[in-house]
Amino acid sequence: MRKNQKHFTRRKNEFRSTEYETQKEKLGSLQGVLRKNQKGFGFVSLDDPKAANGQDVFIPPWGLGNAMNGDRVLAEVFLEKDGDYGKEKRNAEGRILTVLERSSSQITGTFKRERGYGFVVPENRKNGETLLILKKDFNGAVNGDKVLAKITRWPEPGRAAEGKIAERICRGNEPGANETALIRAYDIPVFFSKKALSEAKSISFRIGSASKEGRLDLRSLLIFTIDGADARDLDDAVSIGRTENGNWLLGVHIADVSHYVREGSHLDKEALKRGCSVYFPHQVIPMLPRELSNGICSLNPQEERLTLSVEMEIDSRGNVRNHKIFKSLICSAARLVYDDVSDYLEKGMEKDCLSNEICVALRDMEKLADLLREKREARGCVDFDFAEARIRCDENGKPLSVETEVRRTANRMIEEFMLAANETVAEHFCLLDSPFIYRVHESPAEDKMEELKRVLRSFSMDVSGMKEVRPAVLNKILKDAQGRPEETVINTVVLRAMKKAAYDSGCRGHFGLGVHYYCHFTSPIRRYPDLMIHRIIKEWLKNQEEGNGKGLSEKRRTFLISKTDFAAKQSSDCEQTAEELEREMEKLKKAEYMEDKIGLEFDGIITGISSSGLFVDIGSTIEGRIPIRALRDDYYIYEEDRYRLIGKRRHRSYCLGNSLRVRVEAADLSLREIRFEPV
Repeated sequence: MRKNQKHFTRRKNEFRSTEYETQKEKLGSLQGVLRKNQKGFGFVSLDDPKAANGQDVFIPPWGLGNAMNGDRVLAEVFLEKDGDYGKEKRNAEGRILTVLERSSSQITGTFKRERGYGFVVPENRKNGETLLILKKDFNGAVNGDKVLAKITRWPEPGRAAEGKIAERICRGNEPGANETALIRAYDIPVFFSKKALSEAKSISFRIGSASKEGRLDLRSLLIFTIDGADARDLDDAVSIGRTENGNWLLGVHIADVSHYVREGSHLDKEALKRGCSVYFPHQVIPMLPRELSNGICSLNPQEERLTLSVEMEIDSRGNVRNHKIFKSLICSAARLVYDDVSDYLEKGMEKDCLSNEICVALRDMEKLADLLREKREARGCVDFDFAEARIRCDENGKPLSVETEVRRTANRMIEEFMLAANETVAEHFCLLDSPFIYRVHESPAEDKMEELKRVLRSFSMDVSGMKEVRPAVLNKILKDAQGRPEETVINTVVLRAMKKAAYDSGCRGHFGLGVHYYCHFTSPIRRYPDLMIHRIIKEWLKNQEEGNGKGLSEKRRTFLISKTDFAAKQSSDCEQTAEELEREMEKLKKAEYMEDKIGLEFDGIITGISSSGLFVDIGSTIEGRIPIRALRDDYYIYEEDRYRLIGKRRHRSYCLGNSLRVRVEAADLSLREIRFEPV
């Protein structure tokens, strides 16, 4: 039987190979990184993003070979001969020819024991493969343990990968076991090297006179920070004033982390390896040791700090008329909190932390922020207003509440100021033609826009204005959806139509913001591109001070171009991994929160539909799944074009945006999933 099965599989793959040769145009063999999907297929992100018309290459399940998630592969790539959107938009598909480099030789997961054998279910579900463990390789692991397993045999079509238990991370019932295993699964560095920690501890917490030289002294200027109540790394402060001609003078002052984290140091290498800080509801994995991130680099109130400042003169129409970038020395007057500032600006509520002088400044800042926002909306931008979760945990990480985070006046105000600073700095250095790192965001793909149109038509929304793909068009869709029952669904579908923003050494524009120049300059404590940009800025400032009109030497320029290329790619990859881990940790905390609510009923809205069931949001950003097996009153068919499930006999339908009463059936921590059943 096994021999016949292998023969059938080989013949089936030969047929598919022939089908590819005859129905598709062969593009060639290209290298890239494989990202697998839980459903069994995958996509290869090519090293040359232009090689397949700017697309990731779809790999069907039978074309994966023995490749695993994250592997660097050589793929044979084909293009459709006749695409729906013209030759330049033809879909790219392919198959894996060989694995060039393994992303990992181990898997972190939960050990499940059966009779005579066991297996490891990966914590990172994108890995897809369950690892078979023979009894002789259990190494003392028992059912439910969180383990690290070494792969001894790679998967093959129809055959699972094999491995052996190398480490028992923790017992499955230990407090924090799920969090610990999840972090290990994403291979996020938690501990700093001894050399990096030694460098951090050797940094003086007192700012010497030598460090203050060459800086503009702003200690007498009213400068303060506005952050979340639980923020610990305060890396941006703001100030406001007026020029003689009546224009606004906005100051954005950013912690000068590059003064302490020198290029090529052990701290620098650690920061580059991590790429960014990772934030969870109950803890943070910082990019830099806490001695820096919460200490000398944090703009704490009433303490002198070294900063890099951008001062912008802004006219009555919101245009930046002049700007100045310089090294500075500040002393923050206060550590303000978003909610306190918003209570004052929205309701006039007085707070002890708000002096009269600060209140006057806040009123001026509110006016300027409104001006900047009006200008940004007029030029066209995509302004998502997604509900974000605020999960409060106790000291052991147990979730106590899940609420919806609200973007209030103060949050939006600081957001506008940071956007203005980032755009100003990016334009300055792009026009200088300097090596740099930009934040880029490409326009949505044509096929994604067509999918978006189908969804909008299902909600009877007008799509006649969507002939052109422009930020203003998408923003109008979001505004039209406001207040509708399906608002969250439409926001989600628009977001899925967008490409992901990333870092790049070339200035290629930011579609979502509707600007040509954009970078990340304002968070060097938690993002490596910001840190590297600060170094480049200070090198330019030094050349200006020394009257070096030639600027960078050819050797230095070549080095920085190579460094920015690598740092942009590394930081983009790290950011993607961090975002995935943050999402999974949030799902875990929500599942933990719902554990004691089994059997309770809630009113919800259908936010997702697939052939496997429904996704329902019950408020406070808590979403659960209803497996199609739970719809017991009929046999339901998935109509993909209409985004609905419809009963074969009774013709009852479930559509996006429908209200639905549900009961909590289960909260599965291992799958980080909440399951509902319809009432």
